[in-house]
Amino acid sequence: MSTLILALIAGAVIGLALGALGGGGSVLAVPALIYLLGFSPAAATTASLIIVTATSATTLYAHARDGNVAWKTGTLFAAAGVVPAFLAGAAASHLPTVALTAAFAVIAALAALRMLRPSSTEPPKRIRPVKAAGAGAGLGAVTGFLGVGGGFLAVPALVSVLGLRMKQAVGTSLLVITVNSLTALTARTGTGGDLRWEVIAPFTGAAILGAWDGKRLAAKITGQALQRVFAFVLLAVAAFMLVDVIA
Repeated sequence: MSTLILALIAGAVIGLALGALGGGGSVLAVPALIYLLGFSPAAATTASLIIVTATSATTLYAHARDGNVAWKTGTLFAAAGVVPAFLAGAAASHLPTVALTAAFAVIAALAALRMLRPSSTEPPKRIRPVKAAGAGAGLGAVTGFLGVGGGFLAVPALVSVLGLRMKQAVGTSLLVITVNSLTALTARTGTGGDLRWEVIAPFTGAAILGAWDGKRLAAKITGQALQRVFAFVLLAVAAFMLVDVIA
């Protein structure tokens, strides 16, 4: 199968994840770029941030139009993570690739297990600015270290820590992903290796189109079902990356 076809297929799948689940795009993009398209780990990380930034920013508009973005919470979340994301992104280049990959897999697995917990029947919690800022700063730091948008951590945090509804958390996480990815990308400028734009461009285009389809899919699926799909995708990716590290 040609590189172009692989890029289009992978981009469409990652777009569906971002549009429907509000996260998981970078989790899928990095392995796809490395194992399917032959990118080096450094180039794959930078390329995935480019792809996810463009896709999440585009999809954010659709979710905002439907009223599924908590702007105050999302802005606070994103702003709190800017400095940690930048500093961690700059420091990540000095850490061993194996250590970063293992940490990435473990955190993804923990986030998935949290999403598989039974949903609380309690009414939504009142949003506490200090708590939101603390969670946002932690998310920004993890995003910088791992080189991902952070949606796979933002959605659980917005649901379980801040009490947003699942669909509102999905939309709000896209705001957080856009800001965190752009910040991490800025910190990694010049360290991404050889960026193959002939692959990145069609990959990004397919991801954007897939995200719009994912948005429509999300409207037909219950929040609980979205959580379960999201969690199983994370568990599968985490297991694959841990096996790769051990091997």
